[in-house]
Amino acid sequence: MIREVKFESQDRRMKQILAALNENGISSIEEANEICEKAGLDPYMTCEETQRICFENAKWAYVVGSAIALKKGCKNAADAAEAIGIGLQAFCIPGSVADDRKVGIGRLLREETECFAFLAGHESFAAAEGAIKIAEMANKVRKKPLRCILNGLGKDAAMIISRINGFTYVQTQFDYFTGELKVVKTKAYSDGPRAKVNCYGADDVREGVAILWKENVDVSITGNSTNPTRFQHPVAGTYKKERVLAGKPYFSVASGGGTGRTLHPDNMAAGPASYGMTDTLGRMHSDAQFAGSSSVPAHVEMMGFLGIGNNPMVGCTVACAVNVALALNK
Repeated sequence: MIREVKFESQDRRMKQILAALNENGISSIEEANEICEKAGLDPYMTCEETQRICFENAKWAYVVGSAIALKKGCKNAADAAEAIGIGLQAFCIPGSVADDRKVGIGRLLREETECFAFLAGHESFAAAEGAIKIAEMANKVRKKPLRCILNGLGKDAAMIISRINGFTYVQTQFDYFTGELKVVKTKAYSDGPRAKVNCYGADDVREGVAILWKENVDVSITGNSTNPTRFQHPVAGTYKKERVLAGKPYFSVASGGGTGRTLHPDNMAAGPASYGMTDTLGRMHSDAQFAGSSSVPAHVEMMGFLGIGNNPMVGCTVACAVNVALALNK
């Protein structure tokens, strides 16, 4: 045990953290860390590698969650992800927005999930951070490879972030008369696992929805970065309606929103009772809603959760769950 267990708002979190640990036969965070070390895992560092600017509480939350997954003997990565969710939830400050939402994700590692979309896409580097971890880790434990895409507003932005991160840029053109989506060109900016991430830039909501249909997206997470009311929330809501009418599955996760956010419906400082327009839009289409920001650790922390962006959180959960499964299946 090299690191001292010290993190933000520790005194407000410890009661529920210890309760979750004790319920799973672990006495302390220090013991949780030892369990991870004995399995050859370092969730603390995995978290830090996923988003370099994350807070200490996020790193220790993944230590706790991974230890719970190891203690439960989760040889299946999807089960491990759900167990990790217990640890993450335990770090929520009681009475906070995050505590109310009961967060925790395991669906990306289930075989029935074919394609996952970061639906804010290239508008946030945090989406890239999450996508990179999924590209590197998810398919180590799946029989059928999980496809991962980024879908956001603007073709130039999609090309730039593809080039920076080594993704594959897919340039599309939407025919507004026929409703047909055409692929103009495809350019891979690397030859490794990152190249398997397709990055799209849409001109508007209709093209964004068509891109989701093209990739047969069945799970997505929206962001709260740029254009939340112009693009990602309307795309998720429209696609959800169309998928339901077609009898096809779609699990929509809304990232972001909460007190202190922009775009209040009445543009007034209504205090803690006002969640803002972006948060309201997320509630309209989502099956689950994160608290805070898709990218900024401080915003997620402000909601009473962890100091890590929601999009990197998805990637980190996948990475830690895969590592748990691989360790238990040696």
